[in-house]
Amino acid sequence: MNIKFWGVRGSIPCPGPQTMKYGGNTACIEIRFPELDRLIIIDAGSGIRELGNYMMGHDLPKGPIDTEIYLTHTHWDHIMGFPFFTPLYVPGTKVKVCGPVSYEQDTLEKIVGGQLTYRYFPIREVELGAKIHYAPLKEGSFDLGDGIRLTTKYLNHPILCLGYRFEYQGKVFCTAYDTEPFTNVFITDPKNPSYDEMMAAEGELVAAEQNKAIEQFVAGADLLVQDSQYTQAEYDAGKQGWGHSSMEFAMAQARRAGVKTVALFHHEPMRTDEQHDALAATYCRDGGQGEPRIFFAREGLEIEL
Repeated sequence: MNIKFWGVRGSIPCPGPQTMKYGGNTACIEIRFPELDRLIIIDAGSGIRELGNYMMGHDLPKGPIDTEIYLTHTHWDHIMGFPFFTPLYVPGTKVKVCGPVSYEQDTLEKIVGGQLTYRYFPIREVELGAKIHYAPLKEGSFDLGDGIRLTTKYLNHPILCLGYRFEYQGKVFCTAYDTEPFTNVFITDPKNPSYDEMMAAEGELVAAEQNKAIEQFVAGADLLVQDSQYTQAEYDAGKQGWGHSSMEFAMAQARRAGVKTVALFHHEPMRTDEQHDALAATYCRDGGQGEPRIFFAREGLEIEL
């Protein structure tokens, strides 16, 4: 598997001179299987625009484009680049869009393809040249053919969100974003009039079980792309419940799970390159002696597994 980052930023695109090193586009990751001539895309944030332009010059000359897009969830920063994905406008293109859907009445096609309506965009989805197939996805394990195995896991985010684990020829590539640690949702203060001892205990158990399940999901990954939008101090200062993790949590989880390499991902949009460099001096590691290698994901970075 060849992995390339086309968008690494969280929440909203933030282009400009202060984000040129790490990148200002929102989430988009390319997975290529060279010997299979197969391309899988994770998320359609603003980064997918440049990926689409690259595919027009690199892939289209070889024949019609046939690709798959796996959405982690349907928040706007993860789907906003879809209307600007140039291969959609080329006759003969085939695109399969997979992802979770939180509301039965709003299908994946309505949520993602609904951006291509006149109230939002000058071109309607029915006017596209590509054939698009939408496939709702749940938690489970799937055979994608060609020896590729996909496992999906629900994460902890304000909307239904999936982590992806791709396994191919003994290598494992995982994503765990957007997510934060599971916590007890019930009242735990015995002095609170609404406190229920049984519910509080059950909440602690469920949170611990889900956090353990995430660790098992990413266990042994050769590369894990992990949500790490905040430092622990930022998270503790009012970001809990926003659906994003701290760098310290990401590192500790990866260590416990035996992950080999961690790409810290979904960067805070206000974070500058200079600030990232300063954080890298504290958080990034070369790995070795059972410790994972840790780095901040950057647009354009390519990794071969």
